[in-house]
Amino acid sequence: MTLKSADHFHDGPLNDVEVLRIRNDFPILDTEVNGFPLIYLDSGATSQNPLSVMEAEQEYYEQRNSAVHRGAHTLAVEATDVFEDARETVASFIGAESNELVWIQNATAGLNLIAYSFGNASVGTATPEARKFALGPGDEVLVTEMEHHANLIPWQELCRRTGAALKFIPIHDDGTLDMQAAAVLIGERTKVVAFTHVSNVTGVINPAAELTAMAHKVGALVVLDACQSAPHLPLDVKALDVDFAVFSGHKMLGPTGIGGLYGRAELLDAMPPFLTGGSMITTVTMTEAAYLPAPQRFEAGTQPISQAVAMAAAANYLCETGMARIHEWEASLGQRLVRGLEGIEGIRVLGPASGVPRAGLASFEVAGVHAHDVGQYLDAAGIAVRVGHHCAQPLHRRLGLTASTRASTYLYNTTAEVDAFLAAVAGVRGYFGATGA
Repeated sequence: MTLKSADHFHDGPLNDVEVLRIRNDFPILDTEVNGFPLIYLDSGATSQNPLSVMEAEQEYYEQRNSAVHRGAHTLAVEATDVFEDARETVASFIGAESNELVWIQNATAGLNLIAYSFGNASVGTATPEARKFALGPGDEVLVTEMEHHANLIPWQELCRRTGAALKFIPIHDDGTLDMQAAAVLIGERTKVVAFTHVSNVTGVINPAAELTAMAHKVGALVVLDACQSAPHLPLDVKALDVDFAVFSGHKMLGPTGIGGLYGRAELLDAMPPFLTGGSMITTVTMTEAAYLPAPQRFEAGTQPISQAVAMAAAANYLCETGMARIHEWEASLGQRLVRGLEGIEGIRVLGPASGVPRAGLASFEVAGVHAHDVGQYLDAAGIAVRVGHHCAQPLHRRLGLTASTRASTYLYNTTAEVDAFLAAVAGVRGYFGATGA
């Protein structure tokens, strides 16, 4: 399975004509909801799947279904081959080597794996090479105020278990990261800096390379939450120089139940395992076990084989379209969303104002109307959005809210869909009788 370079397929930016062609690859987009054509603006939560992804998984089950790395018969060999080919494809998608990609259930599982592995390195039985990950009283883990709960709670728990202190980089009122505060907070006590590449609430794109350089200057490890960047913009973990990164298949046109954890090879090989059992060992006696090198040491038990094959198909689809082209298209849709929302009375957009670079999403508050009511109103018109705190309660609390409505775009959304969404939002306050100042 070979990762395909977009440069050989298309030239020039995406436009509505090509997006309409792309939409033909996504059967669900022909669905009607409540009598209206579906306008799917919830890809920030879960993206839709092209036919090639669904067919890849089906083809695996029809022709190659077997346990990997466990048998010598033909099906087992073929299953192992496509499984490891998929690893190579997805690793290449983010600029990594195949031995630096661990299959995980999702990004949340990947972040927990890292945190629990560091915790295992903090006990007296850890191997000498694993002690580099150990934390204790006096050490600090640094996150940001905009983190998804998945990149916050595992670090809270790690600090609770080890006695390390958890600190956070605050944000400005416009949702951007306070880099001056970051420069002060990242110091000799900092052992881990974990941050999101792109905020799932505000669409802010954080200066990942700059933060990484600051962390490495003091010897800290960097963990990147790439859930909202890997699907939407060109991601090169080597160029960013991060130590670890996580991302989920279901946000990048792939299936649920699988994601990727990138780690520098020398770091993964030194880390103690998190889950133990079959398929991650070399020898086992009744009293002890020796573990395989990464990535297998972190892949105990039966693996998500068909999902890996399908995730690789998703990576190929994105590369064929062109990640730079996708990012440019979504950035234009994001600006269209923000400009339109800013022009509607009673709407407060979270994050930077129009004109400031952002991902292709926008979260907003409607004065006098709860976010859940906004979502139901839009759903009645066939428009799917996300409502709630988006697993980022501290960020919402910092912005003075308990919930917001989020519209998030992808490569299959058109400008006409964004305009239809904006027209629907313009009618929300009138419908609920909240048209006063």
